Amino acid sequence: MVKSLNTIKSPIEAELKKFEGHFRASMSSNVPLLDKITYYIVRRKGKQVRPMFVFLAAKLCGEIKEPTFIAASLVELLHTATLVHDDVVDEANTRRGFFSINALWKNKIAVLVGDFLFSKGMLLALQNKQYRMLEIVSDATQAMAEGELLQVEKARRLDIKEPVYYEIIRQKTASLIASACRAGASSTTQDEELIEKMRLFGEKIGLAFQIRDDLFDYGTDDVGKPLGIDIKEKKMTLPLIYALEKASRSEKRQVINTIRRHSDQPDKVREVIDFVRKSGGLEYAEKAMYDLRKEAFDILHTFPYSETRQSMEDLVTFVTDRKK
Repeated sequence: MVKSLNTIKSPIEAELKKFEGHFRASMSSNVPLLDKITYYIVRRKGKQVRPMFVFLAAKLCGEIKEPTFIAASLVELLHTATLVHDDVVDEANTRRGFFSINALWKNKIAVLVGDFLFSKGMLLALQNKQYRMLEIVSDATQAMAEGELLQVEKARRLDIKEPVYYEIIRQKTASLIASACRAGASSTTQDEELIEKMRLFGEKIGLAFQIRDDLFDYGTDDVGKPLGIDIKEKKMTLPLIYALEKASRSEKRQVINTIRRHSDQPDKVREVIDFVRKSGGLEYAEKAMYDLRKEAFDILHTFPYSETRQSMEDLVTFVTDRKK
């Protein structure tokens, strides 16, 4: 049974409430337009999953103190900046049911807002002499950019194999959740073995998280986004990669040709979705996701049982069993 986020938050509820003030302060500016936009960003904040990973990882490894709040703000600033930039790149007009920054204030301002959030994160770390945290978050920023570019490069040929797919999602998605767990741990312990353990835990969860997102493109649940978006954008995800591997040469050629030339036609997109469903691609990807989750749980269970460990386990279940 998937627990609600309110239940999962209970061991760190006070810290998350305090964090909201820290995060607002971290985005402050003397420019009225920026203040207006960052206020809008705070108002439409999401589920705070990444700060939850930071605080739970910190509490698993030690006692939460001021550096943990800096770590959570750093991760959330990075995450918010990448979302703002992603909406510009994807020409998206909405985000979580709200208008995107670029829809309201145009692309130029949205790009500058993203840059501002990145720089605020770097300054926050430097001003508080949190050099290790700056390194952790900078590693994630580099990986996310490289992952996006690798995906763009490979999408042109539509011949991505599983190892390349995993490298793309490790950099694009898993690196941020890994950095959240790593930064949280480093805020409460100097034990490098423990910090690396939490990084690896976060990476496995990040990979599973992305596979869940890939499955939504082919699923039957109402997840708040149309089916086939990844196909329309010519993104090679795990269900499709598996289906193509199992297909005959002629069928593979036909499907790739459909994606390459007709991905803007709903009936053709539906043909690809049906092809993937019939091939067993969804079951294969789901198994891969749950295998990664089990590996993450094996790491988590090396920590003594506690309310914090249980909440971390419940949070992992929440992000892998989510419906949207």
